[in-house]
Amino acid sequence: MEISYKTDVTPSTSQIIELYESSGLPRPIHDVERIAAMYKNSDLIVTAWDGENLVGVSRTITDWVWSSYLADLAVSPNYKKSGIGKKLIEITRAKLGEQSMVLLLSVPTAMEYYPKVGFTKENRGFIIERSK
Repeated sequence: MEISYKTDVTPSTSQIIELYESSGLPRPIHDVERIAAMYKNSDLIVTAWDGENLVGVSRTITDWVWSSYLADLAVSPNYKKSGIGKKLIEITRAKLGEQSMVLLLSVPTAMEYYPKVGFTKENRGFIIERSK
């Protein structure tokens, strides 16, 4: 298996939805326009490919000099535990540079994963939930 990583390619909306659905990432996969807008309005997209197949994605919103929000990290279930998620985070951090912190909100099932790849649990956050 040879995985290639790209920062200059945005996957098609259907590829993104397929990855989110297979990986179990809770996103509005039945709202194609919303998924497309999420990617159109993102600042940094890092993808992992096995040939023509999208097998991982990292999507970030950032100002490039202070804070960055890692909005999505998804890896195909057939490729989990192969280091793809960690590599997507490493590339994301390298592209963001040393001045910017990386923040994220974890899905409950990934709470034990993020400390393993360099994140520190933070208890100072607040959220106003979306209405839909």
